[in-house]
Amino acid sequence: MTRADRGADFLQLSPAAAPARGLTGWLAGAIRAAIIDGRLPAETPLPPTRLLSGDLGVSRGVVVEAYQRLADEGLVSARAGTGTRVSGLPPRTVRQASDHPWPGRAGATVLPQRWRARAELDLSPGVPDLSGFPRAAWLRAERSVLERAGVADLGYGDPRGSEWLRGELAGWLGRTRGLRAAADDIIVVSGVAQALALLAQCLNARGMKRIAVEDPGSLGSRYELAYWGLVPVPVPVDEHGVRADHLAGGPAGGSVRAALLTPAHQFPTGVVLAPQRRRELVDWAVAADALIIEDDYDAEYRYDRAPVPALQAAAPGHVAYAGTTSKTLAPGLRLGWLVPPARLNAELVEAKHAADLGSPVLPQLVLAHLIATGELERHIRAVRKRQRSRRDALLAALREQLPEALVQGVPAGLHLLITFPGRTFGTAPLDDAELAERIHRSGVLVHPLSWHRQRPGPPGLVLGYAAHTPDQLREAARRIAEALRRPAG
Repeated sequence: MTRADRGADFLQLSPAAAPARGLTGWLAGAIRAAIIDGRLPAETPLPPTRLLSGDLGVSRGVVVEAYQRLADEGLVSARAGTGTRVSGLPPRTVRQASDHPWPGRAGATVLPQRWRARAELDLSPGVPDLSGFPRAAWLRAERSVLERAGVADLGYGDPRGSEWLRGELAGWLGRTRGLRAAADDIIVVSGVAQALALLAQCLNARGMKRIAVEDPGSLGSRYELAYWGLVPVPVPVDEHGVRADHLAGGPAGGSVRAALLTPAHQFPTGVVLAPQRRRELVDWAVAADALIIEDDYDAEYRYDRAPVPALQAAAPGHVAYAGTTSKTLAPGLRLGWLVPPARLNAELVEAKHAADLGSPVLPQLVLAHLIATGELERHIRAVRKRQRSRRDALLAALREQLPEALVQGVPAGLHLLITFPGRTFGTAPLDDAELAERIHRSGVLVHPLSWHRQRPGPPGLVLGYAAHTPDQLREAARRIAEALRRPAG
């Protein structure tokens, strides 16, 4: 009997150690660890999939998928007539294909590289339609501002950003989001990610180590806060938005005096914060002298309802408002704004100056020109119309292909959330991470809802629709339905 024929015993795997869920990841991780630490040297044959699945008491599909993951990472290879064997690649190549997501912000979390390389249709939430970038308008504006820019405009300048841009933003945010802010209240930042970094440093300096975050909520934003030393405390979200009562003396209360929220269009559920909850949040912030960070990540995209005013207008002394051009123009511009309470402004400007001396000036001047001339508004109206047609196409396709699915987040934004009440994989509970992998094997990349949770909850998928045509979205919905209905194994 060869070593490989000894199945689970050869791999030193105990069926009793197998988790109730996530079997594929557990098995792939155990074999990966044995390869990296030298217990399974190059050319070692792995047990046949039928033998190992029988030893572990799992479906053969779990073993097949685990072997496939390792093959994608270059750690094993399947050869006709000899089965699956450990490859001779150096262990360091494992770093190139982590099973963990690389977090961006809000909807911009990136799935593992091994998935992205094979995705024909990338439905990652938060990815805008970059083909619609207004190149001609940007080029005209750039020429115009270069002609009028003086020598002083090209220097280091004010770390808060261009005075012209801050003035235009103050007016535009007042008109479109109801903000109460003047030019001197605004800090131009390199996207909302930098706004969170600066605010986290400010909170740390005040000894505030815990911050409430929505659950489910943005994985990328949560990682950003944790990187800067804050502990994210999950607060549940229901059909009315974040549970404000959990902040005022509830499970997240006590030492929590800061919260990161997406009240206008909660990520990823799409819920709008109810009026009563807004009042409760403001009451909590005032009573606790707390800070609410309002991430208005996709405020421009409203289809079936009127825009919801920013929370900042109700409590400017306790709300730090953050916005960005990432969804309206392009994330690569790295251009956003932060409107903090007046008492934090000087400290945040100092932190911004220490970080980078100020954001690049030319994109600021171009954005100011686009706002002043109305070009930005015209662009947003055109994009909004296009995104609505794409949303409608995906929604209709999902209703046709998956009539049993519950679709949320329809009236606004650039993504939908779908959940599957009572759905299972055979006799096992539905695992959305495994479902996302199945879907990916069909060429469609989506986010499992569990990625954006800190605590267990119903499974689901987060689907971005901004970057694809209606025909592509209909095809994606068909493949998602096919993957869901395919028998396990």
